[in-house]
Order: sequence, then structure tokens, then C-alpha cells
Amino acid sequence: MTDARNRRLAALADLLRRHVLTRQDELVAALREAGHEVTQATVSRDLDQLGAVKIRRGGETRYALSEQLDAVPAGEMRLRRLFAEWVRAIEPAASLVVLKTPPGSAHLVGVALDAAALEAVAGTISGDDTLFVACRSVTEAEELARSWQAWLGT
Repeated sequence: MTDARNRRLAALADLLRRHVLTRQDELVAALREAGHEVTQATVSRDLDQLGAVKIRRGGETRYALSEQLDAVPAGEMRLRRLFAEWVRAIEPAASLVVLKTPPGSAHLVGVALDAAALEAVAGTISGDDTLFVACRSVTEAEELARSWQAWLGT
């Protein structure tokens, strides 16, 4: 990485820690104000490089770094809130549980599930709007799917 890119990534991370920024055009403007000539495409790649995700806190959606997610305790109530806000459908598929989310939200749910370290979950794979939760057995996948569906009232 170039020195200019490292400085830009550091500036972006600092902005995400200190400000509530909800759209990439806001990030572009803030970085330009800080002296970094960027485009929306560059900011998008930088957000991905930093592992930044969109989260919802206090009724507002914003970008956050994974370190900011770790500050929130990972427990069942947190998972229930995340599921209520972000998960739209849950379906068991053999030893997997497939979760559908709005576009751009699967990673947020995946990070929370990984942090929760559930015994039945071997790991997660997040796409844009789909999350695969790999369970240790078909039975565990079916049980998790049922309990998570109950959280959503489905």
C-alpha cells in the first residue's frame, strides 16, 4: 500500500470512529475536506478494506468498524435485536441455516453470530443479503432455525 493510501485509510477509520456517517457521499465529502481526493468507488473499496459495515443504533443507520461492534456485548438479547431489525427470512438447508437480510446487511448479522460463539455454529459465510450459518449437524441446524424463526414470530 502506498503512504497516501495508508493516510487515507487512517483518516477514514478516524471519521468512522468520531462521527455518525450514513452515506458514502458523506464520507467522500468528509475525506475531501480532510485533504484526500477520493471518489465514491474509492471510498467503497476503502470501507471494504477496513471491514466497515452498516449498523443500526438508536434508530439510525451508520457505518462502523468491526472494533465498534465488539464493544457491544454479544448475548442472546443482542442477537434477538439484530435478528428483529435485519433478518427477513430463515430457512434450514441440511446442516446450514440460510438467513436473508436487506442488501448490505448479511455481514452485520454474521459478525454478531461469530462473536456469540454459539456451540452449534461451526462458522458463517456472509454475502450481500444472504448469510450461511454452518452447523455441526442437521439436527442442530433445524433446532437453530426453529428457535430463530420464533424470535421473528414466523
